Amino acid sequence: MTKNIFLQIYQEYSGRIQTGELAPGTKMPSENELAREYNTSRETVRKALHLLAQNGYIHKIKAKGSFVLDIGRMDFPIGGLVSFKEMSERIGRTSRTIVHENQLIPVPDDIAKHLEIDKDKYLVWKVIRAREIEGECVILDKDYFRSDIVPVLTEEISRGSIYEYLEGELHLQISYAKKVVSVENADEEDHRLMDLQNYTHVVVVRNYVYLEDTTLFQYTESRHRLDKFQFIDFARRSHGGDKRADFLNNHQ
Repeated sequence: MTKNIFLQIYQEYSGRIQTGELAPGTKMPSENELAREYNTSRETVRKALHLLAQNGYIHKIKAKGSFVLDIGRMDFPIGGLVSFKEMSERIGRTSRTIVHENQLIPVPDDIAKHLEIDKDKYLVWKVIRAREIEGECVILDKDYFRSDIVPVLTEEISRGSIYEYLEGELHLQISYAKKVVSVENADEEDHRLMDLQNYTHVVVVRNYVYLEDTTLFQYTESRHRLDKFQFIDFARRSHGGDKRADFLNNHQ
């Protein structure tokens, strides 16, 4: 029962924040007030508030309370493979994909290095897509797929979900990705295809995507407007031994 109340508090307040009923900066009810409202213990309330804070809905300030955060920035999990379509459905915002390029090309030198292939032996699918969210193009994805693994890739598929096609029709077993995140100067293409406003830099997430048999088959540069996105991950410290986690591990 305690578990259900804890989840109920979390779901109700996260929902109110998502719909805008609780605006950014709003002070949350105190632990005592929530405990009375839900007829539960402060410990149960504390767990719900901790989860709200952990997922970016509120910020707890010592001796002052908890305050609602601006969730205008959309979260992309660093440690997962999430498609743009899946992300759009999850956040419930109006979005669309604009395909600027979808063609089979000889492998450029830099892409051959990223995909670790001989450029004279392969062709790749080059797909450039702008992601529009609520009327603004705030993501630019540049994808390269090995054509020996993805022999056909139409513009219609690219406008929808490439991963649905790869997994549902080609039956590829996509397993894991290595990710590198950096902040870089926006280039001419960024300014031309994105609504950058006055921003001069973009967040770049480079994805190296592998099949279950460890074949590297896709390289992606996902370029994001600075003010709209935050990248999240959850880490747990390992105990007992000198262990290290690599921050090398966003969306297709």
